[in-house]
Amino acid sequence: MDLLTLALIGLVGGLITGISPCILPVLPVIFFSGGVQSARGGGGGAGPAVVRTPALAGIQVGAMAQPTFGTGAGAAVAGRVAGASAAADLAGDDGVGTTGDGAAGARPRRGLTSEAWRPYLVIAGLVTSFTLFTLLGSFVLALLDLPQDLLRWAGIVVLALLGVGLLVPRFEEILERPFQRFAPRKNRTANRSGFLLGLGLGAVYVPCAGPVLAAITVAGATGDIGVGTVVLTVSFALGAALPLLVFALAGRRVAERVKAFREHQRGIRATGGVLMLALALALTFNVTDAIQRALPGYTEALQDRVAANETVQQQLDLGGLVTAENEQLANCTDGATELEECGPAPALRGIDTWLNTEGGAPLDLADLKGQVVLLDFWAYSCINCQRSVPHVVAWDEAYRDAGLQVIGVHTPEYAFERETRNVVDGAERLGIEYAIAQDNAYGTWTAYRNRYWPAHYLIDADGVVRHISQGEGNYEATEAMIRELLEDADPGVELPAPTDVVDTTPEAEGITPETFLSVGKRFNFGGEEYREGIGTYTFPDRQPADSFAFAGEWTTDYQAATAGADARLRLRFTANDVFLVLGGEGSVHATVRDEEGRVVEERDVEVAGAPTLYPLLESADGPVTGTVEVEVPAGLAAYSFTFG
Repeated sequence: MDLLTLALIGLVGGLITGISPCILPVLPVIFFSGGVQSARGGGGGAGPAVVRTPALAGIQVGAMAQPTFGTGAGAAVAGRVAGASAAADLAGDDGVGTTGDGAAGARPRRGLTSEAWRPYLVIAGLVTSFTLFTLLGSFVLALLDLPQDLLRWAGIVVLALLGVGLLVPRFEEILERPFQRFAPRKNRTANRSGFLLGLGLGAVYVPCAGPVLAAITVAGATGDIGVGTVVLTVSFALGAALPLLVFALAGRRVAERVKAFREHQRGIRATGGVLMLALALALTFNVTDAIQRALPGYTEALQDRVAANETVQQQLDLGGLVTAENEQLANCTDGATELEECGPAPALRGIDTWLNTEGGAPLDLADLKGQVVLLDFWAYSCINCQRSVPHVVAWDEAYRDAGLQVIGVHTPEYAFERETRNVVDGAERLGIEYAIAQDNAYGTWTAYRNRYWPAHYLIDADGVVRHISQGEGNYEATEAMIRELLEDADPGVELPAPTDVVDTTPEAEGITPETFLSVGKRFNFGGEEYREGIGTYTFPDRQPADSFAFAGEWTTDYQAATAGADARLRLRFTANDVFLVLGGEGSVHATVRDEEGRVVEERDVEVAGAPTLYPLLESADGPVTGTVEVEVPAGLAAYSFTFG
């Protein structure tokens, strides 16, 4: 494991998180409570240039960082800035502007160098404590038998208390008393107090999850911590904190230079309090989730590029992290026809949304002991999953009353599959009524060392994994084992007849593999050159089998290929059925020819709405070997070819 490479991966992953949409809901709080309220008097204004900001303000703002959208870095940094100025103001003997007559800005300021360094020392404290709490926090909470989301709720409560404190100064004084030790009496201790404040803030700092943080979180939760994990965590914390530090410092600079901010300190404090209370309520009722879903995913391509990078996959072993919790899964033989002993089932983690449960409540495997559980890893636009899901739906309907609990773990393959509304629509189209766990952070995917869509993990009534089947097929054997486990759990159970769903798994050898059109996943491009960005292509004179090529203008990125002028696709394939994942609005014309060049299928496909599968060829007479040429109107995005 290359430590320098890990550090770069962590830094890049953190920077992407620090500029991602997930932090936008809290930027107003960071601006007012971290930037504006930490400003020192710059002179030239009427009235006090500085209003005392208690050291607690920094702690409270940072406390709200725990929520799932991951604003802790910004809030923590902002809080540090607030705490820094508060410490200087409370010191009182350093000559920093304590009056608003303009003289303060001209007077020498003892400890100016110390004050200038303070935000950076706060970051050092944040990085230190974030590393410790991220890697050890889950273990400590489990050891103390405390809920894993305890810190999040504590952060929301503290954020609400701070908001009330900013609106009611007397209440703020009461809140401030336990934290007086963080407000130094002498400026000479400002550096030390800044670092200590950073230590406290980092304890509640949990940013948005991505592939890098997923690896960090799983390592910390399972105790698989080494030097590489520490390096990755520290660099990630630095990367996530730096953009938000810049924002907090910019807010302070604006407040110090704009006269209106200096003249309306009381109104600014009240505004900060209202914003904090509003944010606390939004977090409590998950309103921020809807806000974030409404925001454009402008960092998705960057996240996907990181996840798709071969070096990142090798260094992080994404999807294959072996831990003490999941190492016994290797005892299972993929697609076995008899039950096996594969160790205790890893906990479900990293689930941000639950569907088809009462009130959206999460399910816990520990609470499901006594029942047989089937975990189905799927993605709604995956053709393999669409062929597999009818079997899972039938099992749920047949055996739910007999003690079977099905949980569909929806782990996205594309960025658009992260959208809850798209998952809901996809589930409705497939007739899914069982519980769905949205695993956008790949937490459960990684915990189960999974690598496939679909994949079935069968868990007995004692919470032990007894069967793993990755990919399509093996349905008859899987159902037989479900029935066996149900009878073991309840010997007197009356089971219905086995389900009767046609297995549409392709059986012919030589079927063309799923073909991705994105830059990060393509492996079988048949043209001369494949480049990211806008390009003009021509079909090759001789195109290899099982490959695709472009003609006309295309814009390619790490999600899809978007058509431009005179855009066409050509694919050489062997399959019974050919599907193309498309998104946007328009009409696509597809022409399918056999090996002799004869047209065997020609159709127009109307594309509308969120990306999903559209059939180009549906054959009932066995596999076809040939080519399909697709005319794609400008603006439509093509994601992948899948086959049956």
